[in-house]
Amino acid sequence: MTKQDLQIKTRDGVAKAGLFRSAKSSPAKAGVIVYQDAFGPRAALDGMAARLAGEGYAVLVPDLFHRNAPYGPFDAKTAFVEEKTKAALMALVTGTTQEMTISDSAAFLDALAGEDVTGPIGTVGYCMGGARALNAAASYPERIKAAASFHGGNLASDAADSPHRKAASIKARVYVGMAGVDRSFPPEQSTRLEEALRNAEVDHTIENYVGMAHGWCVPDHSVYNEAGAERHWQRLITLFAETLI
Repeated sequence: MTKQDLQIKTRDGVAKAGLFRSAKSSPAKAGVIVYQDAFGPRAALDGMAARLAGEGYAVLVPDLFHRNAPYGPFDAKTAFVEEKTKAALMALVTGTTQEMTISDSAAFLDALAGEDVTGPIGTVGYCMGGARALNAAASYPERIKAAASFHGGNLASDAADSPHRKAASIKARVYVGMAGVDRSFPPEQSTRLEEALRNAEVDHTIENYVGMAHGWCVPDHSVYNEAGAERHWQRLITLFAETLI
């Protein structure tokens, strides 16, 4: 497995990113963009990207907080418990809007193309990244063929930039894995998202991971659940295998 450090020029500056590829799959058959959770790019996400790269994809993990770099690092187990780090994290999350990430995503796609990854693209996001993965699919429908969200928050909120409002623009297949109980994605939002995707005739699945808490997929999170994480991997690998061809 190789990791290549990239400097991606965006409209608002330069975003650092890691590009992961397997030496056994060259050139990569397709690309994947991983949209981070609130704790930013780090070793845990690198490991997840490497696992995806082992399936034959070129996997990009960009820094969505690049406008505020340097920051952190944050310990995912304690960062929302300690008031100082919690405030710093919330400032990063709220200060990085959906529109910023949508704009950055054009540069991410160009960066993959510049590395000879010109086939179909999949997106996957965790926590705050879930909505961004779906909004990217709506904004770049000709390139993005699959989009997944795991424990993503505010996927069908009252906000103007909520992904469900752009369902009609999505051509990708969509998979949403929701935590059993998640204040950031309550049942009424799940219902609203389902209705929006169904009315837009988007090929989609929304699955409830009963017993899992928000953050269960990411190995350095305090609520990481190995069995639930493996189930998420099965769903994600199948989604990409069936769409990124």
